[in-house]
Amino acid sequence: MDKKLFQHDPVLLRGKGTGAGSSTLGIADAGKQGWSILREEVSLPAAVLRRSALLHNLEWMRRFTAAYGVQLAPHGKTTMSPELFRLQLEAGAWGITVATAAQAREAWQAGARRILMANQLVGKANMAVIAELLGDAGVEFFCLVDSADNVAALGRSFQAQPRPLQVLLEIGASGGRTGVRDDAQAQAVVAEIARWPGVQLAGVEVYEGVVADEAGVRALLQRTVTQLHQLQVHGAVSRVPALISGAGSAWFDVVAEEFSALAASGAAEVVLRPGCYLTHDVGAYRQAATRIHASNPVAREMGGSLQPALQLWAYVQSRPEPDKAIIALGKRDAAFDAGFPVPALHYRPGDAAPASASGNWQITAMMDQHAFLALDAGDDLRVGDMLSFDISHPCLTFDKWRHLLVVDDNHEVVDAISTQF
Repeated sequence: MDKKLFQHDPVLLRGKGTGAGSSTLGIADAGKQGWSILREEVSLPAAVLRRSALLHNLEWMRRFTAAYGVQLAPHGKTTMSPELFRLQLEAGAWGITVATAAQAREAWQAGARRILMANQLVGKANMAVIAELLGDAGVEFFCLVDSADNVAALGRSFQAQPRPLQVLLEIGASGGRTGVRDDAQAQAVVAEIARWPGVQLAGVEVYEGVVADEAGVRALLQRTVTQLHQLQVHGAVSRVPALISGAGSAWFDVVAEEFSALAASGAAEVVLRPGCYLTHDVGAYRQAATRIHASNPVAREMGGSLQPALQLWAYVQSRPEPDKAIIALGKRDAAFDAGFPVPALHYRPGDAAPASASGNWQITAMMDQHAFLALDAGDDLRVGDMLSFDISHPCLTFDKWRHLLVVDDNHEVVDAISTQF
């Protein structure tokens, strides 16, 4: 396999997690230096992506969406990496999902020409950013609406633009996040859209991740399908085919099951938006993967599963007490909102290869630059040893790094990717 996976922008390799002499290197040069994590040629802590797991996850999701006849627009907020956006687009992604106008601009600059902003577009400057993107005739952009006030603001902003703004009616759950809660709210929004020539209704959208259980998720999705059908019957949807979109990283299988009939019949183009599948994790998304393989026939037939691709390497910095080690890794390096990093590998420089970390080792607290590791008093863990950690919630680890190194299965650096948060 060619060592070069990515198309790189001319970005310097700066900050933490680099090798010696890297201050004048570009991101594209990282894989040419012959650095090895295990030979201590990279300054730790360092965030790395396992190339084999990335490629496995990329192909797994391509096969899954193809089996259901649905499209994939990965949520870019997870990685905000131009290199990973291009990798996903080259693998057949329909487009890139974003959460903000600034993220939409980054996706466009990375080459995305279908951009789905899974959020409301609010504010004069944000609208100006999107108007600028729509100056590219090759761009198809969508944002969400759930209020007549927002539609009116969009209508005023885009009425003089040469191309109308395409919007999706967001369907929301009671007690959840954004989105209309009932038919009356939906009708008010649709009526306001009809008043403004610069705004066109392209379809509907839903985020099911705010619902706690599968029954509730399916009910919300079915309500969304019904809402789209009603809009189409009344001629309110301008786009042909209409667009229907859902699916975070936890329930994408259920969304595919509920929406795929629309894709098969040609009634709508179905777009799923999971963002974390490419790197996966050992927390909530691994639990979701276990559920998916237990209940989804396509996933069972495919075999295998998504694999954690994102890991953090750090040194043991101190053994101040018999049952405690301090690791040179902290809140500035890893997500901690959905569970602390989990020790995966233990390596003592000079050993032949890393070993699995003890199942008894557990991070119990984190500070800015330190993690507290609980262990047994007799465990053979020394200052200077290296630990690799799996993480939960990739989104809030990526945004702590300007770049991440890409490694092969021998922990040799073969490439790097940048982030643009």
